[in-house]
Amino acid sequence: MNQNERARQFAQLHVKGQPLKLFNAWDAGSAKAIAGAGAQAVATSSWAVAAALGYRDGEDLPLDLAIETIGRVATAVELPVSADFEGGYSDDDGQLAKNIARIVDTGVVGINFEDRVVKGAGLYSSERQAQRIAVIRAAATKTGVDLFINARTDLFFEHFNEAENYVDEAIERSKAYAEAGASSLFVPGLIDDALIERVVKGSPLPVNVMIMDGVSSVDRLAELGVARISFGNIPYVDTMKALADAAQRIYG
Repeated sequence: MNQNERARQFAQLHVKGQPLKLFNAWDAGSAKAIAGAGAQAVATSSWAVAAALGYRDGEDLPLDLAIETIGRVATAVELPVSADFEGGYSDDDGQLAKNIARIVDTGVVGINFEDRVVKGAGLYSSERQAQRIAVIRAAATKTGVDLFINARTDLFFEHFNEAENYVDEAIERSKAYAEAGASSLFVPGLIDDALIERVVKGSPLPVNVMIMDGVSSVDRLAELGVARISFGNIPYVDTMKALADAAQRIYG
């Protein structure tokens, strides 16, 4: 398949109630292992990619190195690949467009794009983030690739203990992001079943939930209508623990 065919395949995997499960990778080797286990697609975790290369999450990993690593993942497997591209590595729309063209050139068919101000504080306003998503959509269209934009809102990380008070804002952001060209809504930090269901019912976009402490099982999330489930940095953390345990048996 060519890149656009993989992009269409990836989009079709987002089915409400039959969620795409993404056990996140951090390099070519982990991507191959996940693909070999029967995955339908591969997605990177920015936290895991950065950690594996000795950096902290939050765009501390240099852009060139991030793009190189993502490119290695994209060429290592035949599956559709989505890259966690954080905030796009720029607040300037012109530079953001250039960065998107570079990431699309690696062969990926999707990105995560968050509304947190990565090198600042808080979130972008809904209007400003919608503008940024529109820039991404236009830049991707120029490349000829129907990029899948997983629009991440950090509302529930910012307001974890007051999640119920921010569900309506999440839904409104989803509507604005959809109009700007987003393909799905990512709500990491939202763990309550009833609130997840409210977002699913109110969002015009398929909803992505991240596994973390307090989140229900994959089967339960499917019942709630979730269309995509991410495992974030869990695969990396578990793998590093297994490595450390094995090393301890040798050296301990």
